[in-house]
Amino acid sequence: MRIWGKFFGVGIGFMFGKFAGALLGLVLGHWWDTRAGKLKAMRRHGSNRQAVFFNSTFAVMGHVAKASGRVTEDDIRLASLVMDQMRLDGQARKDAQQAFRDGKGADFDLKGCLRAFRILTLGRPELLKMFLEIQIQTALADGELHPREQQILQVIAKELGFNAAALNELLSRWQAEFRFRQGGGSAVQPIEEAYKVLGIAASSSDQDVKRAYRKLMNEHHPDKLVAKGLPPEMMELAKQTAQDVQKAYDRIKVERGMR
Repeated sequence: MRIWGKFFGVGIGFMFGKFAGALLGLVLGHWWDTRAGKLKAMRRHGSNRQAVFFNSTFAVMGHVAKASGRVTEDDIRLASLVMDQMRLDGQARKDAQQAFRDGKGADFDLKGCLRAFRILTLGRPELLKMFLEIQIQTALADGELHPREQQILQVIAKELGFNAAALNELLSRWQAEFRFRQGGGSAVQPIEEAYKVLGIAASSSDQDVKRAYRKLMNEHHPDKLVAKGLPPEMMELAKQTAQDVQKAYDRIKVERGMR
């Protein structure tokens, strides 16, 4: 229980207004103690949210990687690549590696992990979506989607509140993003890939193109995601996706002659 706001409020209030001032100081001090307590709880909750996002991401990555029967070199390479992109070293990298190993364990509680994660990220759909996208990348690390990996992705999507259609849309968009990224977004790539990165059809209107672009940029804006609970170490992942979206949009604008 916080009392220092009340203590100083009463003291200062009494000095300037005797008993009436002390009473006013008590009220103001109580307001300050309550506000300070809420701010501290919010900071602590935000820190917990970042820690849970960090650990859950790598634990579920390990679980998805093991889904095809064994962890392949591509799976390990992707996990290492993600850690490299996040510039993880020292204890942070060890924590990520341990979480990855925990996720591979036979006793790993996938649903329990996801439910705890969803509760802590309530009201932050962008974080849930980015989490699912990272797991999709893990499943597609070897270039194909194993049936067991797809089953686990369906469980992950359902536990996070995404339906089958939303999952399929994300799968299609990420596959296109991967191909687009591999080709550097150059003009020699089929323009259809750029449309798929934005999640729209080539027949979409210019207004639909702009709307899809703004929506994705807003969802993957690094600063906004960090403010909502994304661990700062994962900012580079959000930046990479935002860059892919920007390149796809620029390619479409050139193709259409849009301003």
